Amino acid sequence: MESVSPVFLIALGFFVGVLGTLIGAGGGFILVPVLVFLFPQMPPEAITSISLGVVFLNASSGSIAYANMKRIDYKTAFIFSAATLPGSIIGAFSTSLIPKMLFDAALAVILMTISIFLIVKPRSLQQIGQLQKGRIVNRHLTDYVGEKYSYSFNLRLGILISFFVGFISSLLGIGGGIIHVPALTYLLHFPLHIATATSHFILAVMALAGTLVHIAQGTLRNSWQTMLLIGADVIVGAQLGARLSLKISARWITIAMAIALFFVGIGLLVSVV
Repeated sequence: MESVSPVFLIALGFFVGVLGTLIGAGGGFILVPVLVFLFPQMPPEAITSISLGVVFLNASSGSIAYANMKRIDYKTAFIFSAATLPGSIIGAFSTSLIPKMLFDAALAVILMTISIFLIVKPRSLQQIGQLQKGRIVNRHLTDYVGEKYSYSFNLRLGILISFFVGFISSLLGIGGGIIHVPALTYLLHFPLHIATATSHFILAVMALAGTLVHIAQGTLRNSWQTMLLIGADVIVGAQLGARLSLKISARWITIAMAIALFFVGIGLLVSVV
């Protein structure tokens, strides 16, 4: 494994923890491209196992902070977490079957697609969430400052989305929140703060399942030190990210990250070509 400064890995963990928790994405979408650049010879299954382990630590820490803010929709989170588990396990087992070049190309395309979606927010996708087919459920929450949230969503669509998110996130190690938060917000019409907090709770369950599969496969045998170095400060960063979410517009942060994702995707495609 290439030599990378432990100080850099610790700083990377803090950065991933802050930004990942701030927008409810877990940070895997940041970490995986960085790991691909830092360790170009590392196999895809090793990269995804490191990322999922870090995402688990990040999401668990962030979920504790969001739980104290009373912004997690637990009833929905448990249902969607259960839906992500089969996809998460299948995705984790499938990672070792993907050639390195195909892995990088797929990751690049997904990152660029997500970046475009986060900025454009197509109306056609918003209308999908408005289709009143299947079971429509209502939720009412009050957070720790007394702000009330009321929303309704298509439960069947949410379960389907969660299964897909579980598969993609474990397959590529990107955590899934970068897909789940926009889906909860624009397709299922969750309030942004509830979507961010609930997504983080789901991420913790999903990433744990994927990480356990990789541990059982022995994927982390030669890279657990890297995971712990990054994960050490991701826990601290997650706490800060959750608190910053009260003061900074997540929308502006999302736009900035979408631009960064697009250029990272271009960089990965260039490296493949």
